[in-house]
Amino acid sequence: MSDLASQRPTRIRVDLDALAHNLQGIRGHTGRPVMGIVKANAYGHGLVPVARHLEAQGIDQLGVAFVEEGIALRRAGVRAPILVMGGVYGKQLQDFLAHDLEITVSSIDKLRLAEAAAEAAGREAVVHLKIDTGMERVGVHSYSCQGLIDAAFASRGCRVKGVYSHLACADDPAHPMTAVQVARFAEACAHIERACARTGAAMPIRHLANSGGVLHFPETWLDMVRPGIALYGALPDPASRDPIGLTPVLSLTSRVVYFKVVRAGATVSYGATWTAGTDTRVVTIPIGYGDGWPRALSSKGDVLVRGLRKPIVGRVCMDQFMVDLGPEGTAYNDDEVVLIGSQAGERLRVEAVAERAGTIPYEILTGLNERIPREYVGG
Repeated sequence: MSDLASQRPTRIRVDLDALAHNLQGIRGHTGRPVMGIVKANAYGHGLVPVARHLEAQGIDQLGVAFVEEGIALRRAGVRAPILVMGGVYGKQLQDFLAHDLEITVSSIDKLRLAEAAAEAAGREAVVHLKIDTGMERVGVHSYSCQGLIDAAFASRGCRVKGVYSHLACADDPAHPMTAVQVARFAEACAHIERACARTGAAMPIRHLANSGGVLHFPETWLDMVRPGIALYGALPDPASRDPIGLTPVLSLTSRVVYFKVVRAGATVSYGATWTAGTDTRVVTIPIGYGDGWPRALSSKGDVLVRGLRKPIVGRVCMDQFMVDLGPEGTAYNDDEVVLIGSQAGERLRVEAVAERAGTIPYEILTGLNERIPREYVGG
């Protein structure tokens, strides 16, 4: 953290001991190797520091969305296996091979691109076959996957290390879609078993369980689990259960930079959308939507000040927002304000923040941008 960044009153604190606790909890719960998902700046926690700590904890594999993320990790010295889970763009395939990144292959055309890149580089491409079992995003449909499977196991330039799909509804333990996807994935894996028997190849690693699968559906654990948000101590959905005892990894705090008395009838912030019903005490907090704090929390969100929940009033600005302490409320300049995390025995979880903003915890965490300095503790 630079000297200037260290002076900013707003900051993210990442607890690496909590991250290690969650990883160990997931391992103990599933009994499976773990692919830690670190895409989107490790869900806002910081790509490189998080990946380095997971590697130090013996993570089996890392997963990212884009080749640029994988390259950033390699340049930072991370040596763990890295799967790039996003769709393949042909011009980038040489970068995959140059940085020892594993490729998601979802069609015969993508397989041929990987083969051509491998031939040009004079090395083997390591691939994971992506099966679409109901997400309709990236992947060959489970009912038409045999052609890709046969071509992949006949390939001389590509080695099939894994096969996977993505669960669309596992966040909800009662949703019937997961059982449908499990059955479709099993059908695809049966094709792969036959291809292995025919060619003598080893059965690839089957991975299906995202955070929802890890938490709710043991039948999805297979050969490796692939937690994302659960690794960071948050639940993917209000319907989710936590049988592991996950610990939140990230806290977000700021400080009071201005205090004033707002008279009854005065309005606060842009659009004059909030009016003081009585003389009240209002403080200004130096973080806004320019940092990724949602504008949707305007007159909806809460923060902790001196251990008490206090409401955000008026519209969240680009760089600041205001909080009503009430007519008898007390705070001073430089007092700590907790947006996500704990203070004096009270806790604001990211899931509650997301609910107030009308979104999901994924969007809150990944939206916290690089303008906010991050500090790492533990580890």
